[in-house]
Amino acid sequence: MSTSGTDRWAALDFAPPAAGIEETEPPVLLDYLSEGRVARITLNRPHADNAITTEMGALLTEVVEGIAVRTAVRVVVLTGAGDRAFSIGSDLRQRKAMTKEDWLRQRQAFDRTLYTVRQLRKPIFTAVNGLAYGGGCELAQSTDFIIAATSATFGQPEAMLGLAAGGGSPALLPRLLPRGKALQMLMTGDPLPAAEAFRLGMVNELHPPGELMAAALGIADKIAGNSPTAVQSVKRAVQLGEGQPVEQAIAIMMDAHWRSAVHPDRVEGIGAFNDGREPTFVDSDF
Repeated sequence: MSTSGTDRWAALDFAPPAAGIEETEPPVLLDYLSEGRVARITLNRPHADNAITTEMGALLTEVVEGIAVRTAVRVVVLTGAGDRAFSIGSDLRQRKAMTKEDWLRQRQAFDRTLYTVRQLRKPIFTAVNGLAYGGGCELAQSTDFIIAATSATFGQPEAMLGLAAGGGSPALLPRLLPRGKALQMLMTGDPLPAAEAFRLGMVNELHPPGELMAAALGIADKIAGNSPTAVQSVKRAVQLGEGQPVEQAIAIMMDAHWRSAVHPDRVEGIGAFNDGREPTFVDSDF
């Protein structure tokens, strides 16, 4: 992969994006499915393995912020265009010419993007369709859970490039993998195949590449068919209770439970169960 003859990068299976390619489509696509209840976000630079530029990160932030206030949306699926990569992280060709100030400005912008994803009240999960490296892997980790194609690969190669990972993986990866495995990934840069990520619990489900999106939309439809108020409440309870003493976590859980118990969706859900019909839940109001 390199004219210097090194095999250092061979295991990563990607190279810097080609220079001079005209991009005629937006770097992030958004479409609404299932009568507007499911939002699908697609990272859309397949010619560059969906490497994230400053402009792409800013648009992703804008898209997620827009979804956050669109009450009809009940669940978000995040994926990548093409069949090779979800995202290989920051566009290293763009970064090559950056000054220190440019780099820090981009880092602040990317921090906002990842924070916006992590703090989204609505459920959001990632369908990893190929390579997920660096910031791409961290973006997937920032969502509620991950499903993946059998061909997917996860990696944090920052240390190979002279960087300490800075998009969340030192905090998030040990929550998804055994601590030692997370540290090995962060220190060596060695990729983790999807099958191993599934075995270790980082990935919830594996699907053949051609079946991944159908599986993702099936999960999304199931979530969208539940009470959005209840779903968002339980997500918040998990987020706020994680790492807390057990009684504190239970107190947070009970606050979320009581919010749902006095909500009209509780009456509708139990009524639908007793009537043997599909429930009609209202859009979340918080």
